Amino acid sequence: MFFNRLTINFMIKEELVPRLPVDKESVEFHNWKISYEKSHILKSICQKGQDDKCKEDNDEFCELCTYRHALELPHLPDMVFRKNKLTLQHPNGAVLEFLPMDALRSVENGKQPLQVACAQEWKESRPETLVEEKFKPFDWTFTTEYQGTVNKMFRIEKCEQKLNKFKLMQREKILFYHDLTLFEDELHDNGISSCSVKIRVMPSGFFILLRHFLRVDNVLLKMHDTRFHYEIENDYVFKEYTKREATYDELKKVPPPLFTLPNEIEQYMPIKEQMAYKLFFK
Repeated sequence: MFFNRLTINFMIKEELVPRLPVDKESVEFHNWKISYEKSHILKSICQKGQDDKCKEDNDEFCELCTYRHALELPHLPDMVFRKNKLTLQHPNGAVLEFLPMDALRSVENGKQPLQVACAQEWKESRPETLVEEKFKPFDWTFTTEYQGTVNKMFRIEKCEQKLNKFKLMQREKILFYHDLTLFEDELHDNGISSCSVKIRVMPSGFFILLRHFLRVDNVLLKMHDTRFHYEIENDYVFKEYTKREATYDELKKVPPPLFTLPNEIEQYMPIKEQMAYKLFFK
């Protein structure tokens, strides 16, 4: 389970019905204000109609066109939770946020080396109005190396420190917990690409797991994890970024049901890259 393991790992059809209210909550913890917002997915149709979009010279874009113009991707993930965000603010001005727009900014809009049969199938499944004749190749798996958004009030230093797994495995009262999905796409039924963030607050500090998980069926799996651990006696937040990747051939001895369970398949995927940082806020 999320609380006692360290791997610590931790479309809806649009109808003419009232939108769900935005879900908000905030807590104060050792000078940190921790808050989240949670709401519906981004509309899949421009407010101007099925085959139209807001013009660039408009003063205001609709929800969908705000993303289209900001990201310049040929297509967005099936589900983008545009209002979902997690924010941590310190009185000295340091702010750490997790935002769907910023996560998608890291998707590569250029040559993408991953070529599999379902890529063409994916492209053919999209409306022609959204796939221009001469669009740039892009990462149709929506792989992102997003590691959270920090402002200039943090002083960031690379370090050799390791995640304090022993501390995180100790049983503590959970003062606050939440998880948010930033975006998700099922790759035209050929797998899944999802980006999510989870936080738990304990008396000793807080722990955050930001994860991008990619599974392209019968091809490969990728996992980009960014873990943040703050201990109340420190003047910094520890950050560890880990990239894992494996092909299906490399995982042929792993029981297939585990491929759909990121927390379980993680242990079988080799680490390709790992970096650690201290984010000083004082």
